[in-house]
Amino acid sequence: MKERFHAIDIIRGLIMVIMALDHTRDFLHYPSSPLDMQSTTVVLFFTRWITHYCAPTFVFLSGVSVFLAGQRRTKHELSLFLLKRGVWLIISDLLIMSFLFSFSLQYHLLVLEVLAAIGFGMILLAGLIYAPRWVIAAIAVLVIFGHNALDHIQPLQNKTADGLLKFFVTAGASFVSLSANRNLLGLYAPIIWAGPLLLGYVFGKLYQTGADAKKRRAILLLTGFSFMGLFVLLRLINLYGNPVPWFHQRNLAHTILAFLNAAKQPPSLLFLLMTLGPIMVLLALAENFNNRLTAFFEVYGNVPYFFFIAHFCLLRIINLALIGLSGLAYKSDGNPIVWQAQGFGYPLWVVYLFWIFVIAAFYFPCKWYGNYKRTHKHWWLSYV
Repeated sequence: MKERFHAIDIIRGLIMVIMALDHTRDFLHYPSSPLDMQSTTVVLFFTRWITHYCAPTFVFLSGVSVFLAGQRRTKHELSLFLLKRGVWLIISDLLIMSFLFSFSLQYHLLVLEVLAAIGFGMILLAGLIYAPRWVIAAIAVLVIFGHNALDHIQPLQNKTADGLLKFFVTAGASFVSLSANRNLLGLYAPIIWAGPLLLGYVFGKLYQTGADAKKRRAILLLTGFSFMGLFVLLRLINLYGNPVPWFHQRNLAHTILAFLNAAKQPPSLLFLLMTLGPIMVLLALAENFNNRLTAFFEVYGNVPYFFFIAHFCLLRIINLALIGLSGLAYKSDGNPIVWQAQGFGYPLWVVYLFWIFVIAAFYFPCKWYGNYKRTHKHWWLSYV
């Protein structure tokens, strides 16, 4: 039975629960723009903003998990595992998540989002795994801290090269035409999202067998608070680290929202500092957490892939059932990414009620599956 670090599972579980809120809002809320300073409310903004912590945490902790998995494998075995795992995650997005997003068995829209971003990162790490750890760390730092230098790059003359640059590096959403009626949508720029994964792999050494727990917590706290401080400093300077600077809004509350509204796609330096900093601090503090609430989060953190796919399926089923009960036609409202019925939507308080229901519905299935994974050694358990 492999060793598990409870702090990692606690924080990952907490983030899984928060993530479900965002997806519940996607499927059940009125069409809205939570981050539009001209129309959003404070509650709607924070309902969306708090979920910004999800993707960076998943990606960073995936890198940590890769390092831990490498303690039980040779470099060659780990590289091969990363290749297979990465391809599986990309296929999961193409076949499973694309259907759940677009609700089309014809797959007119193939979506690559956070699972594919982690998959691409693992494939990249499969090649870098043979390099010294400092090289991987240097690449991670270069990507995270340097990519915003490309914010104002002019379109390349070569269409193919420009398309590849946008898809892998600079664009928040890149459509690639595959045929007359089929498109590929890349929501997560793979190269930029690989930065947190590589950083997680470097930090994974803090969790290796025999590592000094006190030193680990100190490094996590120092790095986390440094990231948070650097976020505030760079955001105040307002010159680098985010493609769009913040400016004063109609009132103090919305000005604060604008200050916090760092670009997620692709993840700006300020976005990653704002999210990874607090997560590192929580990882350090969580090592001393041991209560019913943290045990609750740990249940979901033990089985992230299972919960990710399963809760999406349940939300789509709830979405379709409520559309039918509302008497609405199953006709698209034109959303290019998430299929939604025209005229459908519920107030935010209803979204929160369904979010609680979805989390509760998966508690015992996740607990059972987590116990199953701990007590069995089937090869496929590494992928699901």
